[in-house]
Amino acid sequence: MTKHGYESGRLDLPFVGISTFGKRPYVSDWSAIDADVAILGAPFDAGTQWRSGARFGPRGVREASTLFSFGHAGAYDHEDDVTYLPGSVRMVDIGDADIIHTQTESSHSNIESGVRAILKAGALPVTIGGDHSVNIPCINAFDDQGDIHILQIDAHLDFVDERHGVRYGHGNPMRRASEKPYVTGLTQLGIRNVSSTAKDGYDDARARGSDILSVRQMRALGPEATAGRIPKGARVYVTIDIDGFCPSIAPGTGTPSHGGFLYYEVLEVLQNVAQNHEVVGLDLVEVAPDYDPTDSTSILAAQLLLNFLGFIFHARGHGL
Repeated sequence: MTKHGYESGRLDLPFVGISTFGKRPYVSDWSAIDADVAILGAPFDAGTQWRSGARFGPRGVREASTLFSFGHAGAYDHEDDVTYLPGSVRMVDIGDADIIHTQTESSHSNIESGVRAILKAGALPVTIGGDHSVNIPCINAFDDQGDIHILQIDAHLDFVDERHGVRYGHGNPMRRASEKPYVTGLTQLGIRNVSSTAKDGYDDARARGSDILSVRQMRALGPEATAGRIPKGARVYVTIDIDGFCPSIAPGTGTPSHGGFLYYEVLEVLQNVAQNHEVVGLDLVEVAPDYDPTDSTSILAAQLLLNFLGFIFHARGHGL
């Protein structure tokens, strides 16, 4: 039986110690990753078109995640009657990719190297941004991993091809992903209202096989039917822009959009996806802590990631 962390002689409360993700072990040597899941910070926000600040997202989400690190051997969910993330799930934090100010290509390359190192170790890569452009190097790293389908939670389509020479900003990632031969399709949820993508971008996305649903369309379908639209047998990469949520619960982001998701709407979709698909990687982006003095946005992000990881590894046989 796995012991509680505080049975080792230290209480180690959440506000004590170094803020790695969930207070899991820190691995600085990317050639020595030995884990089931590894967290990578991607504190890059030079791809944003309006309010910056997501460069502090990895730090904010890590700090918020300590709230869920009381030392228990897993987290018991009485509704599911399951203990998620038991001690058998080995999770590490490998720190941040090196970001070079003003240098998008070099910064993205460093993020890609981090994701590749995680994949080489056979671990599940979890990248915390940063603006949504960091998804581009994350997807680049999957070029030798077989076919993947992308599930996007977002207020914006992010399907701009090129605008004034910009091809690798936070409005471009889903278009860049669609160009990859190993990306077999996209399911884009939460897209609403005024968007960064014009109508021709929507037409282009649909022509390339994207399935686009607004918040209201998804609510009408329900979480199970929505998740059921992902092709059966698809290996799924999940990208979550925190602005997919309503700014009433997630104000700490650069481009908030009212009318977004509430917590359980997204969580239930993710749980269904984890139960029915192999999840091969994920990123969570656009948390900008300075716009939310309550830290609710960072806490939401950390809670969502930990719960989703619990679902993923329960589906893989790690659960009590």
